[in-house]
Amino acid sequence: MSYPIFAALGFTLIFGFSFPFARMALDHIGPIHLLAFRFLLAMAVMRSLRALGVIRVRLTPAQWKSLLLLGFFQPFMYFACETIGISMTSASEGGMMVAVIPIFTILFARLFLKEQPSVPQIGAVVLSVAGVLLIGFMQATEEFGSNFLGLVILLGAPFAGAAFSVLSRHLSQRFRPLEMTFVMMHIGAAVFFPASLIQHAADGSLGAFLAPLGVPQVMAGIAYLAVLSSVTAFFLLNYALSRLAASQVSAFPSLTTLVAVGASVMLLGEVLHWYHWLGGLFIVTGVWGANYFGAKASKKEQAALAVSRS
Repeated sequence: MSYPIFAALGFTLIFGFSFPFARMALDHIGPIHLLAFRFLLAMAVMRSLRALGVIRVRLTPAQWKSLLLLGFFQPFMYFACETIGISMTSASEGGMMVAVIPIFTILFARLFLKEQPSVPQIGAVVLSVAGVLLIGFMQATEEFGSNFLGLVILLGAPFAGAAFSVLSRHLSQRFRPLEMTFVMMHIGAAVFFPASLIQHAADGSLGAFLAPLGVPQVMAGIAYLAVLSSVTAFFLLNYALSRLAASQVSAFPSLTTLVAVGASVMLLGEVLHWYHWLGGLFIVTGVWGANYFGAKASKKEQAALAVSRS
């Protein structure tokens, strides 16, 4: 198994475990407030690592400008649409909307990167999406679909996620994964921290801005989301996208749902139902198929290129 595949599995596991950590923290802190501390700490970690010489990141103003669009799609647009959309609808609807990221990614990859995923590869991605949709549908509330505006806003999350995947793949020809991750963490902090301050000022609760930091669940959530789910996971994601086709990597986020369910069972004592097992089977089979057929297609392309050069 190659390093890019390990990287893809790594960010999948980290993102999956982020759900129970975020859920525990959100019992004591608001979503935008949590995002503010998450990306502020992530930015601080990146800058500390650079100051200590652990990582090397040297970007000119022109290079920062080139990466701003990447940061706009992820983390700004993705998290803004997901957070606002879920607040207007339900977590189940959010999970189902995010499940269509692979479909958007395949479409964008064909339009902008000229990638041509095979029919079996597309079928495998659709199968993994079907697994996520099954789990989301079975967990849906009676109010499902009652807020059309919320659903429209939620649709911005998979759009942003797919646009980020394609853009990261494109920018990987000019920038290292570490450089892209560095800029993303700064943009997240620059957007969500002021937004949270403004929100607290408007509510008249600015004096209690730091109060949640005294809650152990909040501190654990911020630490996990900042160090692992932001810095480490996004680095792995950018690395995987720099080595694998965007359409191939797009299948892995479906595994996040499966990991999130398992993590919730272990950490929060939630119960598994039959649709979790069936949906999980669809997801695992789809991710395996997308990478198996994607690897075969890549070998055929390399062989054809070698013949054309001989």
